[in-house]
Amino acid sequence: MSLADRVLAVNNDLPIRTEQPVHSGKVRSVYWLTEADSRRLIAEKGYNVAADAPLAIMVISDRISAFDCIWHGEGGMNGVPGKGAALNAISNHWFRLFREQGLADSHILDIPHPFIWIVQKARPVMIEAICRQYITGSMWRDYAKGGREFCGIEIPDGLQKDQKLPELLITPSTKGILKGIPGVPEADDVNITRADIEANFEAFNFKSKDDIEYYERLLKEGFDVISDALAALDQIFVDTKFEFGYVTDAAGNDKLIYMDEVGTPDSSRIWDGPSYRDGKVVEKSKEEFRQLLLNYFPDPDILLNKDRMDERNALAKDNALPASVLMQVSETYRSIAEKITGEAIVLSDNPKQEIIDILRRDYGLVD
Repeated sequence: MSLADRVLAVNNDLPIRTEQPVHSGKVRSVYWLTEADSRRLIAEKGYNVAADAPLAIMVISDRISAFDCIWHGEGGMNGVPGKGAALNAISNHWFRLFREQGLADSHILDIPHPFIWIVQKARPVMIEAICRQYITGSMWRDYAKGGREFCGIEIPDGLQKDQKLPELLITPSTKGILKGIPGVPEADDVNITRADIEANFEAFNFKSKDDIEYYERLLKEGFDVISDALAALDQIFVDTKFEFGYVTDAAGNDKLIYMDEVGTPDSSRIWDGPSYRDGKVVEKSKEEFRQLLLNYFPDPDILLNKDRMDERNALAKDNALPASVLMQVSETYRSIAEKITGEAIVLSDNPKQEIIDILRRDYGLVD
């Protein structure tokens, strides 16, 4: 069996029973279960959610996106072998540590297969919360041009590229296009300040102003849990994105939870500790793939300039990357996942069929 056959590139065509369109993002697809199936599983599996809570099957893929495009490789490799399983394994590990250390729950109720989660519907907080421990990436580019204020936070002069910041920074941005919020442009992924959030907490879907402080505590404590665990492995947690939402448990209590994925190579920057001490940044995250692309194509401005999106889309569509490039990325994802979890990432021979068989046999969700 070829490596291409072991990649789950298309994840929105599974025969999971649903009455709604499948929602597909760049990497994950979501199948909302019927009301009858949701109620049945809550009763059968004893999930700690309201009896009428909507449930979904969230299926990850091995697709890889960068610079707002999906990339593919030679020989029909439409993804990175092992990437999806690695991302899920890392998130599962951190979510478990969060629960064990009393932080907060996640939206995940069950993990039937390395590629899938059973999740509860949450009411999302409309903020992508970025925590930064080092100055790099877009923040460094702004700083190098003279920027000294980020999301309302003053940054001191004299910092060097990739230097550790004086303190952990929370630099939030909008999740989706939010309308009617004074001072906040109606565009996706716009930087905002804590003052913006406080003045408009209901527009960002917070239940109360007090929850802003709780959300910030979960951010910092979650970051510290991951950072400390990675430091024990001599890896550096550079920055990451968190997302939050509200759910209702079986007793009728509303609670703020972690959503999406946490501490993964897709949502975070992770650096190799020994290399950093030697003055070299070695990425253990998707940033490595971004740098590979910038070095691979002769005109990297196409990837960096948003005014050239048509050219960028054509570049991704018309260029099959060498299999060696995707396998290098595969090694990065799988090796950091195995280092974090202590368990091997096993490539499935036929992940799609495995998922169908499990959901039919153990959950009654495939006719």
